[in-house]
Amino acid sequence: MTVYNKIRFLTAAFLLAGAMFVSSSCKKILGVTPQQTLDYSGVYQNINDADAAVIGLYGKFLTLAKQYVLLNELRADLMSVTPNADKYLQQLNTHSVTTDNPYADPRPFYEVILNCNDILYNFDIMVKAKKMNQDQYNQRHSDVLALRTWIYLQLGIQFGTIPYVTNPLMQVSDLTNAANFTSMNLSQLLPTLLKTMQSLPYLSDYTLVPNGTLPALISGYNTQKMFINKLCLLGDLYLWNGQYNQAATTYRIIMETGTNTYTNNSAHYFNMYKVPNVGYNTTSLTVHYGNAATANNNLPALIDANTDGWRSMFARSMQDNDFNEEWLWAIPYDGSIQPRSPLLDLFSDVNGGSWLVQPSQLAVANWNSQVQSNNFPFDARGLFSWRMIAGKPVIMKYLYNYIDPVSFQPINLTANSGQDQSKWFLYRAADLHLHYAEAANRDGRHKLAYALVNLGILTTYTDATTATNNTNSQQTFDQPPYDFDARNGTPIIHANWYRNAGIRGRAFLKALPVTGDSTLTIEDQVISESALELAYEGNRWSDLVRVALRRNDPSYLATRVYNKLVQDGNGQADAVRSRLMNQANWFLPFKLQ
Repeated sequence: MTVYNKIRFLTAAFLLAGAMFVSSSCKKILGVTPQQTLDYSGVYQNINDADAAVIGLYGKFLTLAKQYVLLNELRADLMSVTPNADKYLQQLNTHSVTTDNPYADPRPFYEVILNCNDILYNFDIMVKAKKMNQDQYNQRHSDVLALRTWIYLQLGIQFGTIPYVTNPLMQVSDLTNAANFTSMNLSQLLPTLLKTMQSLPYLSDYTLVPNGTLPALISGYNTQKMFINKLCLLGDLYLWNGQYNQAATTYRIIMETGTNTYTNNSAHYFNMYKVPNVGYNTTSLTVHYGNAATANNNLPALIDANTDGWRSMFARSMQDNDFNEEWLWAIPYDGSIQPRSPLLDLFSDVNGGSWLVQPSQLAVANWNSQVQSNNFPFDARGLFSWRMIAGKPVIMKYLYNYIDPVSFQPINLTANSGQDQSKWFLYRAADLHLHYAEAANRDGRHKLAYALVNLGILTTYTDATTATNNTNSQQTFDQPPYDFDARNGTPIIHANWYRNAGIRGRAFLKALPVTGDSTLTIEDQVISESALELAYEGNRWSDLVRVALRRNDPSYLATRVYNKLVQDGNGQADAVRSRLMNQANWFLPFKLQ
């Protein structure tokens, strides 16, 4: 098998979502008969085998998508169950989870962790035997270790106290023996994970190498964004651990990717990860209007397409420039390959789905209470995040490549084979800016946090008294990592942040009123805006837990879940709020099923 075909074959396995590269030791770990794998006799012999192992690992990781989305969204305040939901989904919704709940089973997470441990063990052997050089080892070792760290962070957030194991060649069932691991709660886990990330020899993306190994463009997929962004994870760990300046410093490195990679005559220089008000060429990821008027009210129609406008970020190809200026981490499913995306089954009943979850009434009310810049009384991101289809409220972010964008009827998936369709959305520029704003606010930069959440650096820092000369305006005049220059105008200049629109500015919304610039006021704005922008992308429960822990205020989390259940007409609302006022009840029961 040639190098190209080996990697291409494993990329197909990656997209199958259940296939993985498994060595003889991996077979022992899981006690299963592997499918879609290579001949074991030749594994870990060269760099191509190492790359095959990494791609296979991400194939196994992809199977966590459904659990990740449900645990982080259905347990929070923006997602609710439908009448089709089984008792286990209803348990997640009402925080009454029993130990036999398959959605709360930690075993799938540990299966991936043990694969990580096995691969790391074999990579150590390979570099000592000079089967890969030190730079190749550093990149692949760092990627696998970061992925394991991300999974452990999720386990800590969801389960509280968990087994922390780094040894290879263990069966998942061995985690029932306390002698085989260290048990850690979330507060103990965070510094451990931070130390792991700080020790990584390589924090950048994989470098593109000439011989076609990681990363590459294979079968129409740009693999660069499939791998974890290690700096995003490091910044998030600092944020969770209350190290706000370090978090902001780390996030800022990512925010300046375009500045540090391209020249200032490139759109990427001004746009990449900066939440701009324009796109790479003539299209953009902003909420905006077309010239045509709607028939019913003679108002211009919102841009609502797979190729332009805010909603298009969820439908664009991973080769698309605007996609890559927004997304830092996303993994695609291929509609022509089985098993298909499990997220389709969750969110819709088209193409054989089951429609198990839907937007909460609270989420809908939040979107409808916003005001656009033209005074229209709704947030278009709500319209693009969910739709009424055949009388049912349907979460749409994962469906735009499965459903016709005009008729909302199912499309022919086979006809689109080989193209990236539904994706597991993991991290994008909006996450980055909101997390940076959260850290900056806690580090005393209230105005800067307000700017990034609302209408951007230029608008917020424009001084009306110097409107004709921006030399002393449109910039923060602060020390790193809080030094932003958004000057645009007279004298003629385009500073590298002049296109930044802010999260609400890109959504064509009015700025939030300034009712005070206290830490708590701005933090509330950040978390509320995160709900409007990032709903159903797997962030919400983590956000609520992090802030509630920081404030030592269980009501911060409990009241939001309570309000969801009340608006949904769920009779258990009072009981759920009472349970969540006890911090111990935020975490799922840990049992390896």
